[in-house]
Amino acid sequence: MGLAAGIVGLPNVGKSTILNALCRAKAETANYPFCTIEKNIGTASVPDKILLELQDLLKPQEAIPATVEIVDIAGLVPGASQGAGLGNRFLSEIREVDAMLHVVRCFEDENVSHIQGEANPLADIDLINTELALSDLERVQKALERCQRAFSPQGKKATQALEKIDAALAQGEAVRTVSFTPEEAELVQVHSYLTAKPVLYVANVGDDGSYLENPLYQDLCHRFGAEDVVPISAKLEEECAQLAPEDRGEFLAELGFSQDSLTRLIEGTFRLLGLIRFYTFANNKLRAWELPQGTAAITAAGKIHTDMQQGFIRAEIIRLEDLKKHPSLPELRRQGLVRIEGKDYQIQDQDLVHFLFSGGR
Repeated sequence: MGLAAGIVGLPNVGKSTILNALCRAKAETANYPFCTIEKNIGTASVPDKILLELQDLLKPQEAIPATVEIVDIAGLVPGASQGAGLGNRFLSEIREVDAMLHVVRCFEDENVSHIQGEANPLADIDLINTELALSDLERVQKALERCQRAFSPQGKKATQALEKIDAALAQGEAVRTVSFTPEEAELVQVHSYLTAKPVLYVANVGDDGSYLENPLYQDLCHRFGAEDVVPISAKLEEECAQLAPEDRGEFLAELGFSQDSLTRLIEGTFRLLGLIRFYTFANNKLRAWELPQGTAAITAAGKIHTDMQQGFIRAEIIRLEDLKKHPSLPELRRQGLVRIEGKDYQIQDQDLVHFLFSGGR
């Protein structure tokens, strides 16, 4: 599995329903805790205006968007860090993902039970964060015991980094708020601390169309900032996912919802994972590829095919603004607008790339 975001939260907040909407998946949803036991994994296509522009310019037979991996992890409960509700297992599944989509319920519904008795998203977030922090605290203290017995220079440096984490957790701060030197960051990364992972909050606002006036949603925006909170009606989005694309926007608009909530959520996930997109056009197929920012051209070539990486010669780079002026690849070459780059070139967001490699073109 490549880079992935995990959907986390308490039971019965809409995690599996959101996975179904994002990925057109068929995860089981029901009104009881631990409906999800085995994690569900889906792939969401990333909405992409650049891909549409390139499609208009290049007229391919097929255009394939980039994707993000989404993992629906079973709900955590109080005491999860001590194993309650299969907590150890579920925490280990969170440890395997690269970012968290933290879903909270922002609506009341007597037909859908809530483990805390009533919807209180800030309290729910605090509960989950406490369990994640307790798990991290246990892990860092064990790591400190090992490092303090090591007398090597590297052991001393690791101890300093771990002490920073221990102090932050003791003060109720997440590991992601700690400042590390590059060397320290590399030393602590192997421990995969839960509170080090970036997080996007997903407010499941119900289906009454009034989320802008929803006080629970507003509470989240006040604490975390509107950019890090995505309002979504999980139920409506799941229903909407079954409609034809041209009908979805109208369906949501009639119910008072913006049609870009799902788009914001997918794009937010892409940002959390630190991904960029580059594009290839070959054999009349246009494709967007996702990559971590800072990836070298030779590694990007290997994402397409291992033969391209092994026989890499060079990468030819075209920018969208140049293609708009000269929507012909031969003309771009005549104008000197096809840039030649070597294996160490870092692929940039929106690059249109043609890889040349031994054994092919």
